[in-house]
Amino acid sequence: MPERLCLDCPRKCAAERGLGFCGMGDEIRIARAAPHFGEEPCISGTRGSGTVFFSGCNLRCVFCQNHDISIGRFGTEVSSTRLRDIFHELQDAGVHNINLVTGSHYVQQIASALESAELSVPVVWNSSGYDSVDALRRLEGLVQIYMPDLKYLSSALAERYAKAPDYPETACAAIREMYRQVGRFALNEDGLLRHGVLIRHLVLPGEIDNTLAVIDYVAENYPGERVLFSLMSQFTPTANCPPELMRTLTQEEYDRCLDYLSLSDIECGFVQELSSGGTEMIPDFDLSGVEPRK
Repeated sequence: MPERLCLDCPRKCAAERGLGFCGMGDEIRIARAAPHFGEEPCISGTRGSGTVFFSGCNLRCVFCQNHDISIGRFGTEVSSTRLRDIFHELQDAGVHNINLVTGSHYVQQIASALESAELSVPVVWNSSGYDSVDALRRLEGLVQIYMPDLKYLSSALAERYAKAPDYPETACAAIREMYRQVGRFALNEDGLLRHGVLIRHLVLPGEIDNTLAVIDYVAENYPGERVLFSLMSQFTPTANCPPELMRTLTQEEYDRCLDYLSLSDIECGFVQELSSGGTEMIPDFDLSGVEPRK
């Protein structure tokens, strides 16, 4: 029997699973499931975020630091039942939340696992922002925290750097749906995010106007204390980057972004130090937590 034709992500390949853009079959593939401390403080807390890294991706970001799993597709196949058990093992380890990283091409399988999990900690949907509204509706009531990127508001940049010219309108529609589902953000007494939307944006060298446009968009559509906004400076060149991206941010570039953000109507969020670049916070994709405990 052929595998189902997939329409789960914005690409709507309508191809058999395994033959579409992401190259992933119906079986979930993951590369790591373990506490992670590299997220924003309201996500990582003191005990870490229970992070599940899914293999494959529906984008082709030239600067992706998780290249081995996003494009190289490294990982091990697991069933929805095993994924549910992984959620419980992470929860039992004391993590503050279950953090699902780049799972957009597995949304049906993930939703099935969450429906039977009955977790007592929030679930985080940690995505590139390139999600379809229909797929996100499948997650309604199952996800409490949405943590999307808003990478580009330029179709030309999105095409050049991610092979997704429709990224701007797609990500903006996805974030609207995320906000509709979970509303204004709320923190608990320990400063941990209970529910809400945390929008991330990575500043690209030489593309400061794109960052200013993103700040304008968030400020206009989610002013005040509606969402959290995280401005990230950690860009690190990879071997796949075109020549103009083969460098890190300058202090002058980042200061311009910080100054612009400070004058905007965005009131809550996080900024990184310029020194945050590098590979130190990239986890080892060593299949930790994937196999059942013995």
